[in-house]
Amino acid sequence: RGSSIGDALMNNADYMMFTGSTATGRQIASDAGRRLIGASLELGGKNPMIVLDDADIEKAADGAVAACFPSAGQLCVSVERLYVAESIREEFVAAFTRRTKNLKIGAAYDYSVDVGSLTTPTQLKTVTEHVDDAVTKGATVLAGGRARPDLGPLFYEPTILADVTPDMTLYDHETFGPVVSVYTYRDIDEAVSMANATAYGLNASVWSRNGARGRAVAARVHAGTVNVNEAFAAAWGSIDAPMGGMGDSGLGRRHGADGILKYTEPQTIAHQRIQGFYPPSGISPESWAGLLTGALKVLKAAGVR
Repeated sequence: RGSSIGDALMNNADYMMFTGSTATGRQIASDAGRRLIGASLELGGKNPMIVLDDADIEKAADGAVAACFPSAGQLCVSVERLYVAESIREEFVAAFTRRTKNLKIGAAYDYSVDVGSLTTPTQLKTVTEHVDDAVTKGATVLAGGRARPDLGPLFYEPTILADVTPDMTLYDHETFGPVVSVYTYRDIDEAVSMANATAYGLNASVWSRNGARGRAVAARVHAGTVNVNEAFAAAWGSIDAPMGGMGDSGLGRRHGADGILKYTEPQTIAHQRIQGFYPPSGISPESWAGLLTGALKVLKAAGVR
């Protein structure tokens, strides 16, 4: 576990790349600062998905399943908050709920099941507590909402919740399980405001039949990666494009040039071959300064950088 090997790694590394919780990331950032070494941190998320009023509802519902329940929701870029335009809410939620209820849960090494197990008892405890807390405080369960010990010790049903309010733990805390909360918005400004109302900023998803409109909304979302008409694979699979988090979702980027060069230390070697900045013998400092200034103006006018 990180708690066992973390100190040894930090005390001997010259750079630290970490994927995990925001709490641990803060400690690593502190330790890296103490040692004056670099660190790149991909941390937690409470990732939003925005369904615009012109979205293809069936495709968006399929996309929501892919966004919320991969790896039983134990994916750093999976979606836990779903914002749906008021005009299509009823139709979209019905389509999404139907698909979620039809998912097959189980343990297998083939394609016979759709959703597998959670990874640890601690994670099952967190998921259970988040859902139970929300239901106790008035949330409505649209699908799932219970553990499945009949399938194995760590199974939990893919769960959709409505009527989630700020006093519920899962409203703004990462669950990291197969649980998503559905909210309704009236206009795009409200949707963007709700999506950005979080300390996190890892991944997001926007759905629209109009690609330009979807990209315009995506540009307003405070997240390191935003996918249009996809859950996360478009950005994750674009390996030349940097990927990482904003805010409490981390520091630095992986993938692309940024993801490689972060492990290097830039070094400049300058070899002066002709005349330096100091005046040559026989020329006064004032004359030399004027000559250099004039030469720079000529170079600038010639387009030399």
